[in-house]
Amino acid sequence: MRSISLESVRIASWNVNSINRRVELLVRWLEDAQPDVLCLQETKCRADDFPSMPLLAAGYESHALGLGAWNGVAILSRVGLANVTEGLTDAPQWEGVTEARALGATCGPLRIWSVYVPNGRTLEHPHYDYKLEWLDTLRRTAAAELTSEREWAVLGDFNIAPTDDDVYDRAAYEGSTHVSVPERDALSAIEKVGLTEVMPRPLKYDRPFTYWDYRQLAFPKNRGMRIDLALTTPSVRDAVTDAYVDRNARKGKGTSDHAPLVIDVDL
Repeated sequence: MRSISLESVRIASWNVNSINRRVELLVRWLEDAQPDVLCLQETKCRADDFPSMPLLAAGYESHALGLGAWNGVAILSRVGLANVTEGLTDAPQWEGVTEARALGATCGPLRIWSVYVPNGRTLEHPHYDYKLEWLDTLRRTAAAELTSEREWAVLGDFNIAPTDDDVYDRAAYEGSTHVSVPERDALSAIEKVGLTEVMPRPLKYDRPFTYWDYRQLAFPKNRGMRIDLALTTPSVRDAVTDAYVDRNARKGKGTSDHAPLVIDVDL
């Protein structure tokens, strides 16, 4: 088992695609990967239905934000979990509801946010405009929090492939969300407030995708996208000793369609 330190931490992010369907898989992954902090997205449950007890038995305190069968985020930590903030400041609403898409907490030496950016659906759909507005709200929230001296990171499912190299075939996404110029510009604007992306190293393949559709053998054919990202303050990025996508967590039956992004930081 990895020792727990407030200077050397392993942080991770995983769109688990329904926490209560995958809690046993999650606990096994926690035991194997030993992250100190894990950001979860798409938990798909109310906060009072979140399976905190088996996670506590595995050594992790947790805080969840969720409204029901859609969206939902959580943070798990074994290095402390304090100063929790539920939601972005002045977050936009979708159909009159402030969705459960952002959760911030102080975990050991880091201020960490878990975010689940709206999908956008199509370029013509109102959900796309909502996505861009939500991203701008994330930018403003990050800018406000970065005025403190605490090390800072935001991890999650951004539903944006930063470059054409982050999709298996750019032509397959022509005219769709996730690769459009306004989305990528919005991501760049978030970085410009004082953040930098942590790039995972390739393992089995040259391109470290994090998401593969369940259909048409997308995972074994590696027809994926890199849309689960980590943005940190430069000092955290400079302290990264390793970063990778755990493809093994995507293998087999009953898994999420995303794989965890894992980052080791030595502060």
